[in-house]
Amino acid sequence: MQKANAPKEFNLREICTTFVCLPRVLRLIWDASPSLVMGMAFIMLLQGVTPLATVIIARLLIDGALQGIMYGTIQPIVLPVILQLVVNLINRFCMRLHATLQILLNHRLSDHMTLLILRKASTLDLTFFENAEFYDRLTRARQEVINKPLLLIVQLFSLGSSLVTTIVMLGLLFQLSWWLALVALVVPIPSFLADSRYGLRNYWRALWQSPRKRQQLYIVDLLTTDTYNKEIKQFNLTHFFTERYHVLSDQMYQEDKQLQAKHICISLLWSLLPMLASAGLYFYVAFQAIQRRISLGALTQYTIAINEVSRNCQGMLDSLSEIYEYHLFINTLFDFLAYEPQIVAPAHPAHLEIPVGTEGLDIEFHNVSFTYPGKSEPVLKNISFTLHAGESVALVGQNGVGKTTLVKLLTRLYNPDEGEILIGGCNIKEYDPHELREQIGVIFQDYVKYHMTAGENIGIGRVTEIENHTLVDSAARKSGADRIIARLDKGYDAMLGRRFEQGVDLSGGEWQKLALARAFMRDTPILILDEPTSALDAQAEYDIFQSFRHLTAGRTVIFVSHRFSTVRLADRIFVIERGHIIESGSHQELLDLRGKYTELFNLQAEAYR
Repeated sequence: MQKANAPKEFNLREICTTFVCLPRVLRLIWDASPSLVMGMAFIMLLQGVTPLATVIIARLLIDGALQGIMYGTIQPIVLPVILQLVVNLINRFCMRLHATLQILLNHRLSDHMTLLILRKASTLDLTFFENAEFYDRLTRARQEVINKPLLLIVQLFSLGSSLVTTIVMLGLLFQLSWWLALVALVVPIPSFLADSRYGLRNYWRALWQSPRKRQQLYIVDLLTTDTYNKEIKQFNLTHFFTERYHVLSDQMYQEDKQLQAKHICISLLWSLLPMLASAGLYFYVAFQAIQRRISLGALTQYTIAINEVSRNCQGMLDSLSEIYEYHLFINTLFDFLAYEPQIVAPAHPAHLEIPVGTEGLDIEFHNVSFTYPGKSEPVLKNISFTLHAGESVALVGQNGVGKTTLVKLLTRLYNPDEGEILIGGCNIKEYDPHELREQIGVIFQDYVKYHMTAGENIGIGRVTEIENHTLVDSAARKSGADRIIARLDKGYDAMLGRRFEQGVDLSGGEWQKLALARAFMRDTPILILDEPTSALDAQAEYDIFQSFRHLTAGRTVIFVSHRFSTVRLADRIFVIERGHIIESGSHQELLDLRGKYTELFNLQAEAYR
């Protein structure tokens, strides 16, 4: 977000717009817990009425005391004292219950909003997660907005309570003079307008600071995650990153301080107006008592009523200002939830089912081109080939030529810019993406190290069978992960990674075997292995590929590798360069061709001589 996007000036129309949009915010809060919202609403009404009872009781008490002095009895003050005790008990009960309900609603609402964000994020295409503006909005939704709906509903209930109190107090003041009520009602408005203006500036400041806050979160992740810790220590980077964090923090602090300093000066200046007005109204009411036009009890009643009207009007306008500011932030959440994926299931998807062990279906690429968002140069250009059912194909080429991109297109993590991809003669866009991915087992080169139990690390490859220990064990044996798990004290129940209690860390090669087991866990007819043995030692790689034919029997296999000991096992090999397939054939055919493949093979072979 650039500062060029200057904030609009605040005006009353903005407040009206806020209230027009409030129903969707209220629906968000209501969905979190209807019963808690209703409980807080009931308390709001009760707290709005009790000040009226307090004012009336004060009048009864003072007038009763005067009667008691006149007649020498305490009877006139007994009832007011009892009533005040009851009101105090009700007030105390409401305060405690309100605090409890607010804590519970905060818990429910936080969970509800987090799940909304997680579910929405899970539906979005991979391209969203490669966009800085999207990450800014996601960060604001997670960090800035997560508590704003609760604060908004608290302010809304406070507004309602103050409104009820103001209405009943204005009714009392009208008994004395209509203009008293009008003055008490109008004088807080300038202060409200000033606060609202700064609420808008607070929102835009948060937007401008969002990229820097995301940088801070990244630095925190670097310095507190085991993945990066050893390199941070080795290169003595702690001071470098902590200093960068401090610079970012100080920049934002100075901006906050400057804005808040201006805000408090303007707010204090405008708050003098209602103070002076209240002093004048007190004088007028006291003068009426001196002139014997009202009793001392009435003096107390009207004095308290003036104070309550002024205080609650100011409270209502403060609540309006807060609601306006919180709603600006909550709009960020709705903006995030408004994102819609481009890769979705068609209205009437074709059915895709390829039983393992059968002939399966052919995979075809027809003139497929793809350019990453924000890039001008295509990474794939007019790629065409047919992969027959049960065939294995290896993709070879230097880094960045599009090997992994081709895999991501087949799994519909992206859509091609041009051309089409077919499975069984049907464009993969005609299939439900979820159903398509259910038929493809993948291990990516940047596989995830899940800080979960060993069994769960494998079982999530086919989450519906995560409790099927026989299937989990079978997948572990296929990848060689079973021997790793056998050495763990708790076996498949051992916690992996260092983030949680009793976690055990593994070597890179051991983690890769678990990731490979996840791919086998799916037991799918299409298997994609992207650098499946890059972290394995020579013996482990040899063991896996000794049984390669057995493991991939009945499956269509695509694997990406820089190791020619792996590549030569494929039925066919595609050599990719500058977005094109420049050579195709078996290992021996490509060696006989004496082209790019032969050059790459000889370069690697030379390193082992």
